[in-house]
Amino acid sequence: MDSPHAAPHLQLQGVRKQFGHGEQATLAIERIDLDVREGEFLAIVGPSGCGKSTLLQMAAGLSLPSDGTARFRGQSVTAPPEGIVYLFQQYGKSLFPWRTVMDNVVFAVEHRGMTRRAAAAHAMGYLEKVGLADFADRYPWQLSGGMQQRVTFARALAAEPRVLLMDEPFSSVDALTRLELHDVVLGLWSQARFTAVLVTHDVDEAVFLADRIAVLSPRPSRILQVLETALPRPRDPITTTEHPRFLELRHRLLATLLGRSA
Repeated sequence: MDSPHAAPHLQLQGVRKQFGHGEQATLAIERIDLDVREGEFLAIVGPSGCGKSTLLQMAAGLSLPSDGTARFRGQSVTAPPEGIVYLFQQYGKSLFPWRTVMDNVVFAVEHRGMTRRAAAAHAMGYLEKVGLADFADRYPWQLSGGMQQRVTFARALAAEPRVLLMDEPFSSVDALTRLELHDVVLGLWSQARFTAVLVTHDVDEAVFLADRIAVLSPRPSRILQVLETALPRPRDPITTTEHPRFLELRHRLLATLLGRSA
C-alpha cells in the first residue's frame, strides 16, 4: 500500500448530491471530501439513509454529483471508468441465471479477446480462490446464497480491477457465511492489493476489514471523522475481535453513530 502522502487513487472533491428541484428537492449529501489511497481497504459507515450507497455510486460513475468531482487516478469520473468494478448488494440479481457458474465468471473477460480456453482457465483460477472450482458447471439457482455471493466476488476479481467498490455485499447472508466471506475477500485483497471501498451498516465488519473508516453523519451527510484502524494483519474472526484496539474502535464508532459521548 502506498504511503499516506501518496497521491490519492480515488478522490471525492466537494461532492454534493441533491435529488429533485425546488420545494421537492432532497439534499442527500451536503459536501464530502474523501481521498482513498492506492491499495488500501476503506470502509464507509453511517446511519441508514445517509447516502452511503449514493456516495459509492458517484465514485463509480454510476451517478453524477450535483456539485463537486469524483476522480480516479487524477481523471474526472463522468461514467464508469475501466479499472473500477462495482459489487452490488443484491448478488442474486447480478448473476445471469441462464449461465453456468463458470460462464458467469468468464463474462468478466469476454471483451478482452481471449480464447475460450484461456478465458475458462482464467475464470477457474478465481473459482478456485473462492472455493467453488467443483461447482463450475452448476447454475446460480443451484447454489446457496453464500455460494452465489462467492461467484460474484470471483467474477469481480476476474476482471482484475484497480478498485473494487462494494455496496453492503455481506448484508443478505447469515452470520457464519458472512465471516467466511470476510476471510475470502481479505484473502483476495491481500494477494492482489486492489483498492477496496466497502459501504456497510455493520460497525464490527468495518473495523474488522478496513485500514480506515469514514464515518458519515445523518442526511444531508458529511464526513464526521476518518479513523485509522491500526489493527494487525492478517485479521482473525476470533482474536482480532478480542483485540483492545478493535473494542476501542467499536465503542467509539457506535457512540458516534448513536449520538452519544464516547
